[in-house]
Amino acid sequence: MGRYVARRLLLTIPVLLGASILIFAMVFALPGDPIRALGGDRPLSPAVVEVLKERFHLNDPLWIQYWEYLKGLLRGDLGTDFRGRPVLDTIERTLPVTVRLTIVAVLFETIIGIIAGVLAGIRRNSYFDNLVLVSTTIIVSIPILVLAFIAQLLFGLKLGWFPIAGTRDGWFSYVLPGLVLASGSLAYVARLTRTSIAENMRADYVRTARAKGLPRSRVIIRHTLRNSLIPVVTFIGADIGALLGGAIVTETVFNLPGIGREVFDSISSQEGAVVVGIVTLMVFFFIFFNLVVDILYAILDPRIRYD
Repeated sequence: MGRYVARRLLLTIPVLLGASILIFAMVFALPGDPIRALGGDRPLSPAVVEVLKERFHLNDPLWIQYWEYLKGLLRGDLGTDFRGRPVLDTIERTLPVTVRLTIVAVLFETIIGIIAGVLAGIRRNSYFDNLVLVSTTIIVSIPILVLAFIAQLLFGLKLGWFPIAGTRDGWFSYVLPGLVLASGSLAYVARLTRTSIAENMRADYVRTARAKGLPRSRVIIRHTLRNSLIPVVTFIGADIGALLGGAIVTETVFNLPGIGREVFDSISSQEGAVVVGIVTLMVFFFIFFNLVVDILYAILDPRIRYD
């Protein structure tokens, strides 16, 4: 297991390098002049524009710009944006907001999704099973932007149960946006768990356990659920990285100053260093959580071994 983990960690180096090159090239290819946009309604003087372009190597080819960025990265410097703010400070300011939002979303996705899927799987073709199938189909059919506005209107403005913007109420501020962010993933977890439970309930080892006279609850929890969670853990592990990087719409609608909205603003203003730094960090998180999933495989299924 130790050698497997070490190999996986070493493989993250070329993956992160390739991701940073790709993102840097995409930002470089965006049309427009980010320096001239800094002045807003009062354009900067040509002399100031040239000084800033020289400082940020904007007159150089792509490979020189990336080489200068990479040299700073090797020193632990993620660079600065065009206003002189360190990228690391931007990440430290916005990442905790997105992490809190992701934690709330994963809790909703895991708890509600697995419970609904288990109950639907052991009661196939029942009223609850049909309710889960219909409701999850409706949820995945509605864009998250529409769900966010509906949740704000219904649970925030009409009923007044949750705050609808900002982070002034601490963790409570993340409940409604976390539920919205988790809605699509929650539906997939419920359906995946339901299918996996239903298939394993018909397996030979489950029939053998029943024939031995084991209680139904023990058969479901100890035998059926453990094997059924393997594909669910795979989905949730991969989804954590996706939630961290894909909260742009939710953070914008609920006015959360998180890392997703920062990426959107940085792309709009062509802040290449900010975009590359944040996206590369998200790629690392995605790789890390996939490694955690692989380790959990061996815990859930003792037959799985890593050399």
